[in-house]
Amino acid sequence: MGRDSKRSWAEPWKVKVVEPIKMTTIEERRRALKEAGYNTFLLRSEDVYIDLLTDSGTNAMSDWQWAGMMMGDEAYAGSRNFYNLESTIREYYGFRHIVPTHQGRGAEHLLSQIMIKPGDVVPGNMYFTTTRLHQELAGATFVDVIVDEAHNPADESLFKGNVDLNKMEDLIAKVGAKKIPYVCLAATVNMAGGQPVSMANARALRDLTAKHGIKIMMDATRAVENAYFIQQREAGYANKSVREILKEFCSYTDGCTMSGKKDPLVNIGGWLAINDETIFEEARNLVVVYEGLHTYGGMAGRDMEAMARGIVESVQDDHMRARVGQVEYLGNKLIDADVPIVRPIGGHAVYLDARAFYPQLTQDQFPAQTLAAALYEDSGVRAMERGIVSAGRDPKTGKHHYPKLELVRLTIPRRVYTQAHMDVTAESVIEVYENRKKATGLKMIYEPKYLRFFQARFEVL
Repeated sequence: MGRDSKRSWAEPWKVKVVEPIKMTTIEERRRALKEAGYNTFLLRSEDVYIDLLTDSGTNAMSDWQWAGMMMGDEAYAGSRNFYNLESTIREYYGFRHIVPTHQGRGAEHLLSQIMIKPGDVVPGNMYFTTTRLHQELAGATFVDVIVDEAHNPADESLFKGNVDLNKMEDLIAKVGAKKIPYVCLAATVNMAGGQPVSMANARALRDLTAKHGIKIMMDATRAVENAYFIQQREAGYANKSVREILKEFCSYTDGCTMSGKKDPLVNIGGWLAINDETIFEEARNLVVVYEGLHTYGGMAGRDMEAMARGIVESVQDDHMRARVGQVEYLGNKLIDADVPIVRPIGGHAVYLDARAFYPQLTQDQFPAQTLAAALYEDSGVRAMERGIVSAGRDPKTGKHHYPKLELVRLTIPRRVYTQAHMDVTAESVIEVYENRKKATGLKMIYEPKYLRFFQARFEVL
């Protein structure tokens, strides 16, 4: 969408520096997998050929961003790069107050500690791993209020990230508005397959929460990609720029957490943005305890400068068209080969439907973890599990969360790989799919207490 389908297209950049990557044999990959406990997070990057584990901090910066790195003001207090970042966020996202953090989860921690009281309920359009954990550690219970379509990989609805307003109203009636400190609105929704939220839904949610005095706090990690989907899919926005759409979307929220390692095209950094003066004052005070002074918050001056410049580049329509276009390219190759993936294709990744790959495996045999390991063994392509392992356990009962979706995420870093890398990836996925009946599943043999998907270890059943 958004381009002439009869003509080829190319990225709006050219390569200036390259990083060599290593080819491995299947014997080497099998050995590496066993040493890593069949967890792709525990593989050494030097043993990975095409790294699609995450788009977090793995992006390629532009020459303009690298030039900005040389202009870092590393003063402990009052760095000029902070004020540049602050003014850039205000200009492009529209929020009043900015608290810098070392990355997105630092902002999630501050927000949870400030706004949540024990016994509170935080509704959201599907959980995200670190976000939910911070909410739970602060004493809250997360409640999923996403539309039902989001839990069906084959559903072709264009805005599967939307909040179900009826679920939201029912929750308010059940627990009371005072028990809901804020709605956690993710744009796009990572765990649903990178699915967007419509502008109409954000506006309607704002109207509903305003009646009850409930704030909306956005996970803005990929809000620029969300704005692009609104431009491409929602009536009335085809002639608006991504930049304009982003600012309008943010206007329906009260603040956001941001991992600058995604949309803003940098390798480290984040922020908490707040419109409420009282919450901002508390966050600015608390950031000194956990992160660093309120004018650097865990980032070097050079990183703040690179992020400010990355924000400017991220909202350019040509950049976003190419960024999402590469994801669509990979996804469409898999669809053409009848490989089961989450549809519509998301903004930052293609999600393989592990349940459809391995119907012979139960969730307790970790089908998505099995698929991620099989893909690495076949080709050296590293992907990420997004299923029962990522879902973790209920903190009260200690039992597994059993999500409806068992996915493997092929996450595309921004401005890093060529279409040839996407071809190699597609061929490997197709090969693994053709051999799907051979899979026997995995058994978890080590489980850390928190965010187990990062460090858990498995063995083949």
